[in-house]
Amino acid sequence: MAITICSSPTHSPTLPTVSLPLLPAVSTLKTLHSLQPPTISTSSSFSSKFNLGLVSDDAVVIANAAEAVALASAGVQAARDALSSASATGDILVYEESENGSERDGSNVVGVRRRKRRKRRKGSESTEENWEGEDQQVLFRSAKAGYLTRKEEAELSMCLKEGARLEAARRRMTEPGECEPTSNQWAKTVGLKRRSLDRKLCNGREARERITRSYRRLIVSIATGYQGKGLSLQDLIQEGSIGLLRGAERFDPERGYKLSTYAYWWIRQAIIRAIEKKSRVVRLPGSMCEMLAKIAEANNVLSKRLRRFPTYDEIAEVLNVHVSTVKLVSDRSRPPISLDGAATDQGFMTLQVFLLNYYFYLL
Repeated sequence: MAITICSSPTHSPTLPTVSLPLLPAVSTLKTLHSLQPPTISTSSSFSSKFNLGLVSDDAVVIANAAEAVALASAGVQAARDALSSASATGDILVYEESENGSERDGSNVVGVRRRKRRKRRKGSESTEENWEGEDQQVLFRSAKAGYLTRKEEAELSMCLKEGARLEAARRRMTEPGECEPTSNQWAKTVGLKRRSLDRKLCNGREARERITRSYRRLIVSIATGYQGKGLSLQDLIQEGSIGLLRGAERFDPERGYKLSTYAYWWIRQAIIRAIEKKSRVVRLPGSMCEMLAKIAEANNVLSKRLRRFPTYDEIAEVLNVHVSTVKLVSDRSRPPISLDGAATDQGFMTLQVFLLNYYFYLL
């Protein structure tokens, strides 16, 4: 392509003719074989210094188009290289056409994906085989914010069960009045090598930490509903974590349900038991705690219905129990009073001093 720039007829000096070389042709462009724009002659006003004509806008557009075509061809070549490397690594499945020359059917692809999903759901990948060899280990990936996958639940549950079995064997070896067994004695009793025993114990500890971190939000959501019953939220979360680990040790992934569904009731039971045992200075039996909850519920219902506090007889009639049982449970459930506390709302005499004065007064 040649561009000729002519001088203006109004000026006496004649400028020389300038010829520009042709633009480089793009080899990869198939549709455009030749670009031969017409020769452009300008007679417009020149610049104040050189009075030269400007190159037409069409030439600039053509140059930009050539550059865009070159970039597009380079992108296509890069995409082809990426596809070839991906197909070589097996990330993209290529399905060949059948021998009859029929069109490709997507049912095979859907079937393969469906089978993979079923394997992941059922946990058909055997996790017990990982424990047969001594050199095989369970891989612990970094804990995420969400819950665990089914495969991870099965692996971690297996680690907890194996660790519980080893700890039970150690407790059986420890007799009253004797020292703790050494690691070599422990490994010999369970039929393992020292290195294999240490690895299994380490996997069990990591499994407990991983499960506790992954299901911390579930524990907090359950423990929040039991606040104000004698234990702090931190104590409730701690008891819920213990219940979670107990449920994880007894979890069976082959039944098809999730660990969170199974461990929910273990967490709740552990929190309720902790409230019954540790929320009071004087521990009450479990049956009395259950009766106390029923009495409190009946008291609330009768208070709304009668617009007053119900009597022991009315509560006993609703619960179908004896009146003495209601009185006994109500008396035993009262919170303890500190002797260092004030005897009355007005005054600084403690209850201890008040009782001593009353005792000497009776004497």
